[in-house]
Amino acid sequence: MSHEHVSYLELLARGAATEAYDRPVLLARASGAGPETLAGLEEAKQLALRVRAELEGRRRREAELSALFATAHDLAGLRDLDAVLRAIVQRARSLLGTEVAYLSLNDPAAGDTYMRVTEGSVSARFQQVRLGMGEGLGGLVAQTARPYVTDDYFQDPRFQHTRSIDAAVRDEGLVAILGVPLSLGSQVIGVLFAADRRARVFEREQVALLASFAAHAAVAIDTANLLAETRSALAELERANDIIREHSGVIERASEVHDRLSELVLRGGGVHDVAHAVSEVLGGTVEFTEAGAGSARRAGGHAVREGDDWVAAVSAGGETLGALVLHGQPDLDPVDQRTLERAALVTSLLLLARRSAGEAEQRVRGELLDDLIDAPDRDRSLLRERAARLRTDSDAPHVVLAARIDRAAGGPADPDAGRRESADRRRLWSAASHLAATRHGLASARDGGTVLLLPLGQGESAAELARQTARGLGGTLREPVTVGASAPVRALLDRPDQVAVAYGEARRCLDALGLLHRSGQGAAAEDLGFLGLLLADGRDIEGFVDRTIGQVVGYDRRRGTDLVRTLDAYFASGMSPARTKDELHVHVNTVAQRLERVGRLLGPDWQSPARALEIQLALRLHALSDVVTGA
Repeated sequence: MSHEHVSYLELLARGAATEAYDRPVLLARASGAGPETLAGLEEAKQLALRVRAELEGRRRREAELSALFATAHDLAGLRDLDAVLRAIVQRARSLLGTEVAYLSLNDPAAGDTYMRVTEGSVSARFQQVRLGMGEGLGGLVAQTARPYVTDDYFQDPRFQHTRSIDAAVRDEGLVAILGVPLSLGSQVIGVLFAADRRARVFEREQVALLASFAAHAAVAIDTANLLAETRSALAELERANDIIREHSGVIERASEVHDRLSELVLRGGGVHDVAHAVSEVLGGTVEFTEAGAGSARRAGGHAVREGDDWVAAVSAGGETLGALVLHGQPDLDPVDQRTLERAALVTSLLLLARRSAGEAEQRVRGELLDDLIDAPDRDRSLLRERAARLRTDSDAPHVVLAARIDRAAGGPADPDAGRRESADRRRLWSAASHLAATRHGLASARDGGTVLLLPLGQGESAAELARQTARGLGGTLREPVTVGASAPVRALLDRPDQVAVAYGEARRCLDALGLLHRSGQGAAAEDLGFLGLLLADGRDIEGFVDRTIGQVVGYDRRRGTDLVRTLDAYFASGMSPARTKDELHVHVNTVAQRLERVGRLLGPDWQSPARALEIQLALRLHALSDVVTGA
């Protein structure tokens, strides 16, 4: 092997540039080598250049294959679509040796294509450009699904030039552009570009290489879409599982409530037991209220939301008995809403059962009181047994009270008067029955009103009980209720006939309150002064005298004064102090001092006509009692 041939091998070994292969020929010619030698060197040179081109092509293919394998590896571990597409564009730019590479995707909704990834771009306008289908080189590639290449874009008439696209390309300074389609099956989803800012020719191998990268990019986009769809499906499945779990929990809660409510009904639980059970299961606070059903009353049995609360009306037969209110659970599942509605239904059944039991007990109480008034000769042991079952202490002192609602009468042609009076009697009987049950007494509807038999409390008088009863019934009914009371009845079952007598006295007291225009008040005979003597069967003269002038009589007894005789003379003299001093043979100032003392003992109104009449009657009765007793 000649020295010149060795030189070519050295050039190949160190990858010298093409121009270096002319040097051995030039040196041989300069040294005077013959034609045969020069021809041999020229042949060796051409052979070395062919070897160099082959080696260069292999190195390029190895780089391309390496880049394609790296891209495939990126796809295998796809996590971020933008990162994969950016790597593809970077490798395409590097292998094709272009100044710029970029990738656009089609927007089916807008009907155009937009820039997705750029590498080497410096123009913001270019990076944001959008191309209509068929516009520019990229629009044509997207429309035809074929590669297009131009070595001078602005001089190429094949493309539809638009002002916005040309301005963006000019702003970026691009001249030579190669674009290949991104295809999924027969559908073009975008375009991959390589471009230079100078005129150049893209070889067939470069077009094929860019198409390979475009295929990888299409696979990456398809894989990302599939992953997104898979993630979306998994998310939907997870949501469906959550809904199933949630509904399963709701159904379990509903079943638990059903079991607990059934148990409550069977063992006779109350309304508050139902509210407590539903509170525990629904995880909020449920309370029963007799008012405040609000819009739930019009919801036809359905639970309705009021603010952050849920309300279910408790009703029966068109009558609203109250409502169940759930606090603390504003976002209530529909199944849990049905649970609250079911609890409201159970509550209404319990209330109706309690009401029925209460009405039955009220009837029994009324029947016993009617028997005491109408048939006092019944077997006393049987009466005592019936009273004991109703927890009535027959040995305690009792008072008979007659009550009625007093309202202004309607006009002479009032068509609703009878219906209103009937409704009033029913309401009064219901309220009185509840009061009687509370105080372990008896109540009955009678003679257009209601009669009660109530025990006296410790230190309580008949008059106080009458006033308390009038206030209580009036407050409940929001109507004026007048109550007349009898004197206390003691050991009522030892002498049952005294109940009828006491009822008559209470009725007379009730009528007297009406005549005295004291409707809406409660009183006993002792409150009515001398009128009470006429009404009471006991004729408690001593009690009347004591209530009327007892303070004056006691003062005389303690102090040895003569106030009673002074009062008697004062009234006998026509309430004239001057004639009174003549009757008593004392100075007029003495009469004035005694009358002032009387005023302090009896009160400032003692000389009013009504009080003066009662005082004069008491003075007469006091004098008669002194005569009878020999005082």
